[in-house]
Amino acid sequence: MTTDLGPFTATRTWLRAHPLATDAVLALGALVAMVLGSFVDPRGPHGPTFGTRTPDPFSLVLMLLAAAALVFRRLRTRAVLAATIGLSVVELATGEPRAPVAMAAVIALYTLASRTDRPTTWRIGLLTMAGLTGVAMLAAGPLPWYSQENIGVFAWTGMAAAAGDAVRSRRAFVDAIRERAERAERTREEEARRRVAEERLRIARDLHDVVAHHIALVNVQAGVAAHVMDKRPDQAKEALAHVRDASRSALNELRATVGLLRQSGDPEAPTEPAPGLARLDELVDTFRHAGLPVKVMVELDGDGGPLPAAVDLAAYRVIQEALTNVRKHAGPGASAEVSVVRVGASTEVTVLDDGGGRPEPAAAAATAPGGGHGLLGMRERAGALGGSCFAGPRYGGGYRVHVILPVT
Repeated sequence: MTTDLGPFTATRTWLRAHPLATDAVLALGALVAMVLGSFVDPRGPHGPTFGTRTPDPFSLVLMLLAAAALVFRRLRTRAVLAATIGLSVVELATGEPRAPVAMAAVIALYTLASRTDRPTTWRIGLLTMAGLTGVAMLAAGPLPWYSQENIGVFAWTGMAAAAGDAVRSRRAFVDAIRERAERAERTREEEARRRVAEERLRIARDLHDVVAHHIALVNVQAGVAAHVMDKRPDQAKEALAHVRDASRSALNELRATVGLLRQSGDPEAPTEPAPGLARLDELVDTFRHAGLPVKVMVELDGDGGPLPAAVDLAAYRVIQEALTNVRKHAGPGASAEVSVVRVGASTEVTVLDDGGGRPEPAAAAATAPGGGHGLLGMRERAGALGGSCFAGPRYGGGYRVHVILPVT
Protein backbone atom coordinates (compact mmCIF):
# COMPACT_ATOMS: atom_id res chain seq x y z
CA MET A 1 0.00 0.00 0.00
CA THR A 2 1.44 3.34 -1.04
CA THR A 3 0.47 6.83 0.08
CA ASP A 4 0.76 9.89 -2.10
CA LEU A 5 2.57 12.52 -0.04
CA GLY A 6 3.11 14.90 -2.94
CA PRO A 7 0.66 17.70 -1.96
CA PHE A 8 1.62 17.46 1.71
CA THR A 9 5.33 17.65 0.92
CA ALA A 10 4.80 20.54 -1.49
CA THR A 11 2.78 22.46 1.11
CA ARG A 12 5.40 21.90 3.80
CA THR A 13 8.16 23.00 1.43
CA TRP A 14 6.24 26.16 0.54
CA LEU A 15 5.62 27.00 4.18
CA ARG A 16 9.32 26.56 4.99
CA ALA A 17 10.20 28.87 2.13
CA HIS A 18 7.71 31.52 3.35
CA PRO A 19 8.09 31.78 7.16
CA LEU A 20 6.08 35.01 7.39
CA ALA A 21 3.06 33.34 5.78
CA THR A 22 3.47 30.38 8.12
CA ASP A 23 3.47 32.69 11.14
CA ALA A 24 0.40 34.51 9.78
CA VAL A 25 -1.47 31.20 9.60
CA LEU A 26 -0.35 30.39 13.16
CA ALA A 27 -1.46 33.82 14.36
CA LEU A 28 -4.86 33.34 12.78
CA GLY A 29 -5.21 29.96 14.49
CA ALA A 30 -4.20 31.49 17.82
CA LEU A 31 -6.74 34.30 17.38
CA VAL A 32 -9.52 31.82 16.69
CA ALA A 33 -8.51 29.74 19.74
CA MET A 34 -8.41 32.82 22.00
CA VAL A 35 -11.80 34.05 20.80
CA LEU A 36 -13.40 30.64 21.26
CA GLY A 37 -11.76 30.28 24.69
CA SER A 38 -13.18 33.60 25.79
CA PHE A 39 -16.69 32.12 25.47
CA VAL A 40 -15.88 29.25 27.84
CA ASP A 41 -16.74 29.52 31.54
CA PRO A 42 -14.30 27.27 33.46
CA ARG A 43 -16.38 27.52 36.65
CA GLY A 44 -19.71 26.21 35.37
CA PRO A 45 -21.92 24.10 37.62
CA HIS A 46 -21.05 20.99 35.67
CA GLY A 47 -17.50 21.92 34.65
CA PRO A 48 -16.35 24.18 31.81
CA THR A 49 -19.27 25.28 29.63
CA PHE A 50 -19.31 27.06 26.29
CA GLY A 51 -21.47 30.07 25.50
CA THR A 52 -22.37 31.04 29.03
CA ARG A 53 -20.27 34.20 28.89
CA THR A 54 -19.10 36.68 26.25
CA PRO A 55 -15.88 38.75 26.11
CA ASP A 56 -16.09 42.53 26.26
CA PRO A 57 -14.95 44.59 23.20
CA PHE A 58 -11.71 45.70 24.90
CA SER A 59 -10.65 42.05 25.38
CA LEU A 60 -11.37 41.36 21.69
CA VAL A 61 -9.08 44.25 20.74
CA LEU A 62 -6.31 42.90 22.98
CA MET A 63 -6.66 39.43 21.43
CA LEU A 64 -6.50 40.90 17.94
CA LEU A 65 -3.36 42.92 18.78
CA ALA A 66 -1.67 39.91 20.38
CA ALA A 67 -2.41 37.72 17.34
CA ALA A 68 -1.10 40.43 15.00
CA ALA A 69 2.15 40.54 16.99
CA LEU A 70 2.61 36.78 16.52
CA VAL A 71 2.95 37.29 12.75
CA PHE A 72 6.43 38.70 13.44
CA ARG A 73 7.42 36.19 16.14
CA ARG A 74 10.51 34.95 14.22
CA LEU A 75 11.55 38.34 12.88
CA ARG A 76 11.40 40.23 16.20
CA THR A 77 11.29 37.47 18.80
CA ARG A 78 11.99 39.48 21.94
CA ALA A 79 9.89 42.45 20.88
CA VAL A 80 6.93 40.17 20.16
CA LEU A 81 7.36 38.46 23.55
CA ALA A 82 7.45 41.83 25.32
CA ALA A 83 4.34 43.02 23.43
CA THR A 84 2.31 39.89 24.16
CA ILE A 85 3.33 39.94 27.83
CA GLY A 86 2.22 43.57 28.08
CA LEU A 87 -1.13 42.84 26.44
CA SER A 88 -1.58 39.82 28.73
CA VAL A 89 -0.85 41.91 31.84
CA VAL A 90 -3.44 44.49 30.77
CA GLU A 91 -6.04 41.75 30.23
CA LEU A 92 -5.25 40.02 33.54
CA ALA A 93 -5.51 43.33 35.41
CA THR A 94 -8.66 44.72 33.79
CA GLY A 95 -10.57 41.91 32.12
CA GLU A 96 -13.66 40.51 33.82
CA PRO A 97 -14.29 37.88 32.81
CA ARG A 98 -10.76 37.29 31.65
CA ALA A 99 -9.99 36.38 28.02
CA PRO A 100 -7.08 33.99 27.26
CA VAL A 101 -4.78 36.68 25.84
CA ALA A 102 -1.88 35.02 27.69
CA MET A 103 -2.00 32.27 25.03
CA ALA A 104 -0.13 34.63 22.68
CA ALA A 105 2.56 35.18 25.33
CA VAL A 106 2.91 31.39 25.71
CA ILE A 107 3.50 31.03 21.95
CA ALA A 108 5.99 33.90 21.93
CA LEU A 109 7.87 32.44 24.90
CA TYR A 110 8.07 29.04 23.15
CA THR A 111 9.48 30.75 20.04
CA LEU A 112 12.14 32.55 22.07
CA ALA A 113 13.13 29.36 23.91
CA SER A 114 13.49 27.42 20.66
CA ARG A 115 15.78 30.07 19.10
CA THR A 116 18.14 31.05 21.92
CA ASP A 117 20.47 29.44 24.43
CA ARG A 118 19.40 27.64 27.60
CA PRO A 119 20.50 30.27 30.18
CA THR A 120 18.60 32.98 28.32
CA THR A 121 15.57 30.71 28.02
CA TRP A 122 15.35 30.01 31.73
CA ARG A 123 16.13 33.57 32.76
CA ILE A 124 13.42 35.09 30.57
CA GLY A 125 11.07 32.14 31.18
CA LEU A 126 11.23 32.52 34.96
CA LEU A 127 10.63 36.27 34.70
CA THR A 128 7.64 35.68 32.42
CA MET A 129 6.18 32.98 34.67
CA ALA A 130 6.65 35.07 37.81
CA GLY A 131 5.35 38.28 36.24
CA LEU A 132 2.19 36.93 34.64
CA THR A 133 1.36 34.63 37.55
CA GLY A 134 1.95 37.43 40.08
CA VAL A 135 -0.29 39.85 38.19
CA ALA A 136 -2.96 37.17 37.84
CA MET A 137 -2.91 36.45 41.59
CA LEU A 138 -2.88 40.11 42.65
CA ALA A 139 -5.73 41.01 40.30
CA ALA A 140 -7.78 37.90 40.98
CA GLY A 141 -10.84 39.95 42.09
CA PRO A 142 -13.45 37.76 43.72
CA LEU A 143 -11.43 34.60 42.91
CA PRO A 144 -8.91 33.14 45.39
CA TRP A 145 -5.26 33.64 44.50
CA TYR A 146 -4.84 29.90 44.02
CA SER A 147 -7.65 29.57 41.44
CA GLN A 148 -7.17 27.28 38.50
CA GLU A 149 -6.92 30.20 36.05
CA ASN A 150 -3.88 31.57 37.94
CA ILE A 151 -2.26 28.17 38.25
CA GLY A 152 -2.93 27.62 34.55
CA VAL A 153 -0.96 30.76 33.63
CA PHE A 154 1.99 29.47 35.66
CA ALA A 155 1.80 25.98 34.14
CA TRP A 156 1.41 27.05 30.52
CA THR A 157 4.30 29.53 30.58
CA GLY A 158 6.56 26.93 32.25
CA MET A 159 5.66 24.27 29.69
CA ALA A 160 6.27 26.73 26.84
CA ALA A 161 9.81 27.46 28.04
CA ALA A 162 10.56 23.74 28.58
CA ALA A 163 9.12 22.71 25.20
CA GLY A 164 11.04 25.42 23.35
CA ASP A 165 14.29 24.42 25.05
CA ALA A 166 13.68 20.76 24.16
CA VAL A 167 13.06 21.64 20.51
CA ARG A 168 16.21 23.76 20.41
CA SER A 169 18.25 20.90 21.92
CA ARG A 170 16.87 18.42 19.39
CA ARG A 171 17.65 20.74 16.50
CA ALA A 172 21.20 21.17 17.77
CA PHE A 173 21.55 17.40 18.10
CA VAL A 174 20.26 16.79 14.57
CA ASP A 175 22.51 19.53 13.19
CA ALA A 176 25.51 17.99 14.95
CA ILE A 177 24.72 14.56 13.49
CA ARG A 178 24.29 16.06 10.03
CA GLU A 179 27.55 17.99 10.35
CA ARG A 180 29.41 14.85 11.45
CA ALA A 181 27.93 12.92 8.53
CA GLU A 182 28.96 15.64 6.08
CA ARG A 183 32.43 15.80 7.62
CA ALA A 184 32.74 12.01 7.40
CA GLU A 185 31.65 12.16 3.75
CA ARG A 186 34.24 14.84 3.02
CA THR A 187 36.90 12.82 4.83
CA ARG A 188 35.93 9.73 2.86
CA GLU A 189 36.17 11.65 -0.41
CA GLU A 190 39.53 13.15 0.57
CA GLU A 191 40.81 9.69 1.51
CA ALA A 192 39.62 8.33 -1.85
CA ARG A 193 41.36 11.18 -3.68
CA ARG A 194 44.54 10.58 -1.68
CA ARG A 195 44.50 6.87 -2.50
CA VAL A 196 43.92 7.64 -6.18
CA ALA A 197 46.86 10.07 -6.15
CA GLU A 198 49.10 7.49 -4.45
CA GLU A 199 48.07 4.84 -6.95
CA ARG A 200 48.77 7.19 -9.87
CA LEU A 201 52.17 7.96 -8.42
CA ARG A 202 52.93 4.26 -8.00
CA ILE A 203 51.86 3.49 -11.57
CA ALA A 204 53.94 6.42 -12.83
CA ARG A 205 56.99 5.03 -11.02
CA ASP A 206 56.39 1.60 -12.51
CA LEU A 207 56.04 3.05 -16.00
CA HIS A 208 59.22 5.04 -15.55
CA ASP A 209 61.14 2.01 -14.34
CA VAL A 210 59.90 -0.19 -17.17
CA VAL A 211 60.51 2.35 -19.90
CA ALA A 212 63.88 3.55 -18.61
CA HIS A 213 65.23 0.02 -18.14
CA HIS A 214 64.13 -1.59 -21.38
CA ILE A 215 64.65 1.41 -23.63
CA ALA A 216 68.19 1.77 -22.27
CA LEU A 217 68.87 -1.89 -23.13
CA VAL A 218 67.30 -1.50 -26.57
CA ASN A 219 69.45 1.55 -27.21
CA VAL A 220 72.64 -0.25 -26.18
CA GLN A 221 71.94 -3.40 -28.19
CA ALA A 222 70.85 -1.40 -31.22
CA GLY A 223 74.15 0.50 -31.07
CA VAL A 224 76.06 -2.77 -30.85
CA ALA A 225 74.17 -4.18 -33.83
CA ALA A 226 74.82 -1.10 -35.91
CA HIS A 227 78.51 -1.20 -35.02
CA VAL A 228 79.15 -4.85 -35.94
CA MET A 229 76.55 -5.29 -38.69
CA ASP A 230 79.07 -5.34 -41.55
CA LYS A 231 82.02 -7.17 -39.99
CA ARG A 232 80.30 -9.60 -37.56
CA PRO A 233 76.74 -10.24 -38.69
CA ASP A 234 76.32 -13.14 -36.23
CA GLN A 235 76.98 -10.83 -33.28
CA ALA A 236 74.67 -8.25 -34.84
CA LYS A 237 71.90 -10.85 -35.05
CA GLU A 238 72.45 -11.72 -31.39
CA ALA A 239 72.24 -8.05 -30.43
CA LEU A 240 69.03 -7.64 -32.43
CA ALA A 241 67.61 -10.70 -30.71
CA HIS A 242 68.28 -9.00 -27.38
CA VAL A 243 66.55 -5.88 -28.73
CA ARG A 244 63.52 -7.98 -29.61
CA ASP A 245 63.44 -9.65 -26.18
CA ALA A 246 63.83 -6.34 -24.35
CA SER A 247 61.08 -4.69 -26.39
CA ARG A 248 58.76 -7.66 -25.85
CA SER A 249 59.38 -7.53 -22.09
CA ALA A 250 58.75 -3.78 -22.10
CA LEU A 251 55.46 -4.22 -23.92
CA ASN A 252 54.35 -7.00 -21.57
CA GLU A 253 55.13 -4.97 -18.45
CA LEU A 254 53.52 -1.86 -19.92
CA ARG A 255 50.42 -3.88 -20.73
CA ALA A 256 50.28 -5.25 -17.20
CA THR A 257 50.77 -1.80 -15.64
CA VAL A 258 48.32 0.02 -17.88
CA GLY A 259 45.83 -2.78 -17.22
CA LEU A 260 45.46 -1.35 -13.70
CA LEU A 261 43.86 1.74 -15.25
CA ARG A 262 41.05 -0.17 -16.95
CA GLN A 263 37.48 0.63 -16.00
CA SER A 264 34.82 -1.93 -15.12
CA GLY A 265 33.55 -3.61 -18.25
CA ASP A 266 36.85 -3.25 -20.08
CA PRO A 267 38.66 -6.35 -21.31
CA GLU A 268 40.24 -8.31 -18.50
CA ALA A 269 43.70 -7.11 -17.48
CA PRO A 270 46.67 -9.47 -17.58
CA THR A 271 46.93 -11.68 -14.51
CA GLU A 272 50.69 -12.21 -14.64
CA PRO A 273 52.23 -11.57 -11.19
CA ALA A 274 54.15 -8.36 -10.66
CA PRO A 275 57.92 -8.78 -10.98
CA GLY A 276 59.88 -9.52 -7.85
CA LEU A 277 63.20 -10.85 -6.64
CA ALA A 278 62.30 -14.26 -8.05
CA ARG A 279 63.00 -12.73 -11.46
CA LEU A 280 66.20 -11.03 -10.38
CA ASP A 281 68.37 -13.42 -12.41
CA GLU A 282 66.42 -12.59 -15.57
CA LEU A 283 66.85 -8.89 -14.89
CA VAL A 284 70.58 -9.18 -14.28
CA ASP A 285 71.02 -11.28 -17.43
CA THR A 286 69.58 -8.47 -19.54
CA PHE A 287 72.27 -6.12 -18.24
CA ARG A 288 74.98 -8.69 -18.72
CA HIS A 289 73.92 -9.13 -22.33
CA ALA A 290 74.17 -5.34 -22.66
CA GLY A 291 77.82 -5.47 -21.59
CA LEU A 292 77.54 -4.63 -17.89
CA PRO A 293 79.20 -7.19 -15.60
CA VAL A 294 77.00 -7.67 -12.53
CA LYS A 295 77.67 -9.67 -9.38
CA VAL A 296 74.69 -10.72 -7.29
CA MET A 297 74.44 -11.79 -3.68
CA VAL A 298 71.04 -12.57 -2.13
CA GLU A 299 70.58 -13.72 1.47
CA LEU A 300 66.93 -13.88 2.47
CA ASP A 301 67.03 -17.06 4.57
CA GLY A 302 65.57 -16.97 8.03
CA ASP A 303 62.40 -17.49 10.01
CA GLY A 304 60.72 -14.34 8.74
CA GLY A 305 58.99 -16.06 5.85
CA PRO A 306 58.68 -14.68 2.33
CA LEU A 307 58.87 -10.97 1.70
CA PRO A 308 55.60 -9.05 1.45
CA ALA A 309 54.57 -8.41 -2.14
CA ALA A 310 55.05 -4.64 -1.83
CA VAL A 311 58.58 -5.03 -0.43
CA ASP A 312 59.45 -7.66 -3.06
CA LEU A 313 58.30 -5.39 -5.89
CA ALA A 314 60.03 -2.33 -4.43
CA ALA A 315 63.35 -4.19 -4.09
CA TYR A 316 63.12 -5.40 -7.70
CA ARG A 317 62.33 -1.91 -9.02
CA VAL A 318 65.13 -0.31 -7.01
CA ILE A 319 67.68 -2.76 -8.43
CA GLN A 320 66.28 -2.28 -11.93
CA GLU A 321 66.52 1.50 -11.74
CA ALA A 322 69.96 1.50 -10.11
CA LEU A 323 71.44 -0.83 -12.75
CA THR A 324 69.80 1.21 -15.49
CA ASN A 325 71.52 4.32 -14.14
CA VAL A 326 74.83 2.47 -14.04
CA ARG A 327 74.45 1.38 -17.66
CA LYS A 328 73.41 4.85 -18.80
CA HIS A 329 75.80 7.04 -16.82
CA ALA A 330 78.84 4.99 -15.78
CA GLY A 331 81.91 4.52 -17.95
CA PRO A 332 82.11 1.87 -20.66
CA GLY A 333 84.19 -0.44 -18.47
CA ALA A 334 82.02 -0.16 -15.37
CA SER A 335 80.86 -3.13 -13.35
CA ALA A 336 78.19 -3.42 -10.67
CA GLU A 337 77.47 -5.39 -7.53
CA VAL A 338 74.02 -6.14 -6.17
CA SER A 339 73.28 -7.41 -2.69
CA VAL A 340 69.94 -8.14 -1.05
CA VAL A 341 70.18 -9.03 2.63
CA ARG A 342 67.49 -9.54 5.21
CA VAL A 343 68.52 -8.03 8.54
CA GLY A 344 66.03 -8.52 11.35
CA ALA A 345 62.77 -6.81 10.48
CA SER A 346 64.07 -5.11 7.34
CA THR A 347 65.54 -5.92 3.95
CA GLU A 348 68.59 -3.99 2.75
CA VAL A 349 69.23 -3.56 -0.97
CA THR A 350 72.64 -2.25 -2.09
CA VAL A 351 73.81 -1.53 -5.63
CA LEU A 352 77.45 -0.49 -6.14
CA ASP A 353 79.42 0.40 -9.24
CA ASP A 354 83.05 1.36 -9.79
CA GLY A 355 82.31 4.12 -12.29
CA GLY A 356 84.42 2.50 -15.01
CA GLY A 357 87.54 4.13 -13.66
CA ARG A 358 86.17 7.64 -14.18
CA PRO A 359 87.17 10.26 -11.58
CA GLU A 360 83.60 11.56 -11.43
CA PRO A 361 80.84 9.59 -9.74
CA ALA A 362 79.41 7.02 -12.08
CA ALA A 363 75.82 8.18 -11.78
CA ALA A 364 76.46 11.89 -11.41
CA ALA A 365 74.24 12.62 -14.37
CA ALA A 366 71.34 10.97 -12.59
CA THR A 367 71.44 13.60 -9.85
CA ALA A 368 72.16 16.56 -12.12
CA PRO A 369 69.36 18.94 -13.09
CA GLY A 370 67.26 17.32 -15.79
CA GLY A 371 68.83 13.96 -15.04
CA GLY A 372 65.50 12.18 -14.67
CA HIS A 373 63.37 10.91 -11.84
CA GLY A 374 64.98 7.55 -11.12
CA LEU A 375 66.51 8.43 -7.76
CA LEU A 376 63.40 10.34 -6.76
CA GLY A 377 61.30 7.29 -7.61
CA MET A 378 63.53 5.04 -5.48
CA ARG A 379 63.21 7.40 -2.51
CA GLU A 380 59.43 7.54 -2.94
CA ARG A 381 59.18 3.75 -3.10
CA ALA A 382 61.19 3.38 0.09
CA GLY A 383 59.32 6.17 1.85
CA ALA A 384 55.94 4.67 0.92
CA LEU A 385 56.89 1.51 2.82
CA GLY A 386 58.33 3.36 5.80
CA GLY A 387 61.94 2.79 4.70
CA SER A 388 64.83 4.96 3.60
CA CYS A 389 67.03 5.42 0.55
CA PHE A 390 70.59 6.74 0.34
CA ALA A 391 72.29 7.41 -2.98
CA GLY A 392 75.65 9.09 -3.40
CA PRO A 393 79.17 8.82 -4.79
CA ARG A 394 81.66 6.35 -3.41
CA TYR A 395 85.11 7.20 -2.25
CA GLY A 396 87.53 6.65 -5.13
CA GLY A 397 84.85 6.79 -7.83
CA GLY A 398 81.61 5.10 -8.58
CA TYR A 399 78.23 5.28 -6.97
CA ARG A 400 76.32 3.59 -4.17
CA VAL A 401 72.59 3.09 -3.71
CA HIS A 402 71.46 1.72 -0.35
CA VAL A 403 67.79 1.14 0.43
CA ILE A 404 66.25 -0.18 3.66
CA LEU A 405 62.77 -1.65 3.35
CA PRO A 406 60.90 -2.68 6.53
CA VAL A 407 59.45 -6.17 6.24
CA THR A 408 56.72 -5.70 8.88
